[in-house]
Amino acid sequence: MSTSEYSQTSGTERGTSVDAHEVERAKREIQGLIQEISELSRSEISPADFYDAMLNKVVAALAAPGGAVWTVSENGGLQLAYQINLRLTGLAENEVGQQQHGRLLHQVLSGSEGTLVAPHSGAGDATDSDEDAAANPTDFLLVLAPVHNDQGPQGVVEIFQRSGARITTQRGYLRFLLQVCEFAGDFLKARRLRHLSEKQSLWEQLETFTRTAHEKLDVRHTAYTIANEGRRLIGCDRVSVAIRRGGRCPIEAVSGQDVFDKRSNVSVLLGKLANAVVKTGEAVWYAGDTSDMAPQVEAALDAYVDESHTKAIAILPLIEARDEEARFTEEQEVDPARVLGALVVEQMVDSRTPDGFLQRVDVVRSHSATALANALEYEGLFLMPVWRALGKGTRLFRGRALPKTLAVTAAIVGALAFLSLFPANFKLKGDGQLKPTLRQHVWAAVDGEVQQVLVAHDQSVTKGQVLVVQESPDLDKEIASLTGQLQEAEADMKATRAELDYNEELTETERSQKESHIAQLNAKLASLQKQLALLTKKREKLLVRSPLDGRIVTWNVEDRLRNRPVNRGEELLEIADPSSPWELEVTMPESRMGHIAKAKAEAESAGKKLPVTFFLALNPKEQLQGAVDEVSNSAEVRGDSGNTVLVRVSFDQNRLREVVADPKIGATATAKIHCGKRAIGYVWLHDLIDFVRAKILFRLF
Repeated sequence: MSTSEYSQTSGTERGTSVDAHEVERAKREIQGLIQEISELSRSEISPADFYDAMLNKVVAALAAPGGAVWTVSENGGLQLAYQINLRLTGLAENEVGQQQHGRLLHQVLSGSEGTLVAPHSGAGDATDSDEDAAANPTDFLLVLAPVHNDQGPQGVVEIFQRSGARITTQRGYLRFLLQVCEFAGDFLKARRLRHLSEKQSLWEQLETFTRTAHEKLDVRHTAYTIANEGRRLIGCDRVSVAIRRGGRCPIEAVSGQDVFDKRSNVSVLLGKLANAVVKTGEAVWYAGDTSDMAPQVEAALDAYVDESHTKAIAILPLIEARDEEARFTEEQEVDPARVLGALVVEQMVDSRTPDGFLQRVDVVRSHSATALANALEYEGLFLMPVWRALGKGTRLFRGRALPKTLAVTAAIVGALAFLSLFPANFKLKGDGQLKPTLRQHVWAAVDGEVQQVLVAHDQSVTKGQVLVVQESPDLDKEIASLTGQLQEAEADMKATRAELDYNEELTETERSQKESHIAQLNAKLASLQKQLALLTKKREKLLVRSPLDGRIVTWNVEDRLRNRPVNRGEELLEIADPSSPWELEVTMPESRMGHIAKAKAEAESAGKKLPVTFFLALNPKEQLQGAVDEVSNSAEVRGDSGNTVLVRVSFDQNRLREVVADPKIGATATAKIHCGKRAIGYVWLHDLIDFVRAKILFRLF
């Protein structure tokens, strides 16, 4: 019967005047209900929720007083899964009726079609007694339809309908219910397939977990595998692994974290909690209640929960599996099992445990204990790192690897022999500057301020030529003061002499006093004149003159010195005589001076000088030969090179003129000082070898 027929017959049965619009509306409502139940059958809800929603929609669609869903139990019987107004049937007070109703349900379950059973009527054989008959003992019309899927009968859906409807309407009820039961069968089939798929996925995860947990005999690797793969298998928020070491039980691995701070509050508190649980040897499950826990465990758990805000946590001691036959002796019954550590399982958001949670935790716990026991036993073997390295090394000398190993070994030995025995020229490189031998720095003779700079870079100057003009207000002030004192003393002298010569009324005492005053004035005048002469000579030094004939070497002299205050002894500029012989100043790092000093001593003992090869940046194509003339006795910090020692190199002046027609003062050069013969390996790696000797071997020995 179609939904439109059911709508029409239902409306006619109620005795109402049904027009086309009402029929169409009822048709849409029924189609909507069918669509809702179809979508509900494809959802991933629990069977209880599905039966609740389905039965309420069916009861509402059929305008029935109630209904029930019966499912097949594990022992093959029927059990009530969901009901609406079952009490209206009166079955609870009628034991005979319950038996008859039960047989009726079993008849429907074993068949493939549903049935309609009128009130107080039987569906069994006529020869059956009342108690043994399959009958409807209620006052309602029972609309019964079985639920089937590919696994066979799964249950019965029962609707309690009012009696008195036409037979066509009742058949409409049954057809509608059969269609709904098809959706229920599809729901159970899809749920079973999802369950099988989840079970297959669980087995795959378990296989992955067991394989990876037992893959390596490394404690750290095993702990991280247990934490990460165990979290996926269990389906929790976080898994941590604590390993017992002496009297402590620190956290070794946390799922999802390759590196974690072991000194953080959470890690320290979790380690203390694991240690407290491990000492008891009993598993602890927490979901908000700590009343039945040991005091030390309760205190550690409260502290950790306050810090981490976890909702549920399980701390499970990992106990090594015992071999009863190996551990049993006559004198001692069974050795106590060794506690390896703890497995910590946490739920951070929801404290409820999903289906199969406890079983998965037990599987992870048992495999984790075995894997950790093997790893700890293997790692605890005497000199295990040495045996492991030797074991890996022997692989190179077995089977097909042997020829390759011999070839590589021969190549390495040959390379080492070549580096150690083959001689090569040992040359030490340094940076240098080309300078004339006759050069001199010009210093400030007095304090002052530069007013004029009368020369420029590379300008030729003559000896005595004024280069820089300074002024000193303090010096001018002193000269003016002395001049005033001198004039005052001269005037006093003149007045005293005039009075002594022309005043005849002076007594002998007064005359003697005047003569004594003149003598004092003469001494004062002599001192003032001498001071004035010295200051005048000092003022002349404000004119800075060239100490020799040559050229200005200093770059950008005017910008460096103009209007600049200078102090006595401060370098102002440098002058060099390019017509004098030239030399090369090489700055050599002090770390290499030991080689140079040794080579220089050997060369001097043979009556020779240490040879030097260099080229100038002015003409890098041509090499020049020279020899070490002098090595400075002190090291100085020069720029970014650090502590360096100055080495002076002489060379053929005519060859210099051939290479560079017009040498520039301060031209850069790269020089190599020849320090004899050394092994080629040392020549290439001498800086590294010296560093190891100075920084590593010296500290060790």
